Amino acid sequence: MKIIFAGTPAFAVPVFEAVAEQFDIAAVLTQPDRPQGRKRVLTPSPVKQAAVSRGIPVLQPARLRDDLSALRAAGGDLMVTCAYGQILTQETLDMFPLGVWNVHASLLPKYRGAAPVAAVIAAGERETGVTVMRTDAGLDTGDMFLKERVPIADEDTCGTLSEKLSLVGARLICRALRQIERGDIRLERQGEGTVCRKTVRTQIDFSRSAAEVSALIRSLSPAPLAFAEAGDLLLNCYNARVVADAQELPAGTVLAASFREGLVVRCGDGAVRLTEVQPAGGKRMADTAFCNSGKLHRGDRFDQPVL
Repeated sequence: MKIIFAGTPAFAVPVFEAVAEQFDIAAVLTQPDRPQGRKRVLTPSPVKQAAVSRGIPVLQPARLRDDLSALRAAGGDLMVTCAYGQILTQETLDMFPLGVWNVHASLLPKYRGAAPVAAVIAAGERETGVTVMRTDAGLDTGDMFLKERVPIADEDTCGTLSEKLSLVGARLICRALRQIERGDIRLERQGEGTVCRKTVRTQIDFSRSAAEVSALIRSLSPAPLAFAEAGDLLLNCYNARVVADAQELPAGTVLAASFREGLVVRCGDGAVRLTEVQPAGGKRMADTAFCNSGKLHRGDRFDQPVL
C-alpha cells in the first residue's frame, strides 16, 4: 500500500513519523517554503524537513488544484492528511482507490475547521480528542472512522494540548491504516456540527470572567497570543490561571505585582494570575521575573479594548 502524506506544521510531524516508520510513503505533499522571522528567511515547513531527512520526495504546489500531474505521477493508493492547509477537490479525492484519510484534532462533528485546539480551550471544554475521518469535499464533514478522547488540563495551552493530540493522532492513524489494509472499515456519518475560525491576535478584555480570560490567553499561546496594555506598556501573555479574589475593584486593576505574589489582575468576575508574559521587545519570562522590573505596581490598571 503506497501512501501519499499531506501535512505542513509541527503538529503533523509526529503523525508523519509514525506513518513513515510503519508504512511505505511514496511522496509528501506540503505547503511551499515561506519567509520566517524578522529577516524573512525562506524556510521549509516542519513536515518537509522531516521528509527530506528520510529521503522521501516532496511536492509543494502553491495551489494543488491547478496542477495534479506530480501527485498523479507519485501513484499513491491512499492519502493521509494532517493539517495540510489546502482544501482537496473531488478530483484529488478520486485519485486514491483506498481513499483520503484525515487526522483532525477534535471530536467531530464539533470543532470542524482551522483551529480546533484553540477553540476547545477558549470554549472552556474539559475534554477533546482526535478523529480519523474519510475526507469528502466538505470542510471536515466526512464519515468518521476512529476517535480517541483526551482530557484538557487546567494549565494546558494550545501548544501543550496540540503536542498531546499530535501523539494521539500518530497512534490512531497507524491503527486506522492497519484496519484499512485488512478491509476492516466501519464508518459513522457525522451529524450537525460546529465550525471554528482561524485565530487572531487579541487584546484581553478584563471585564470578562476570570475563567474566560484565562481560557482566551491559553487558547492563543504560543501564537498568535493575547496581549494587555497599560499606557505605554504592551504585555504578551502566554499562560494564566484563575486565582481567588474578594476585592471589589474595577476590571483590569493590578491586584499584585511582586516576586512573592506574581502578577494578578482583577476581572469582571474573579481574578487571573498572568503566570508567563513577555513585554514588547523583551524576553518571555515568568510573571515573578517580570514583576522585578518594576514596570507595573499594585493599583495600576490595564486598558480596555477599543471596540
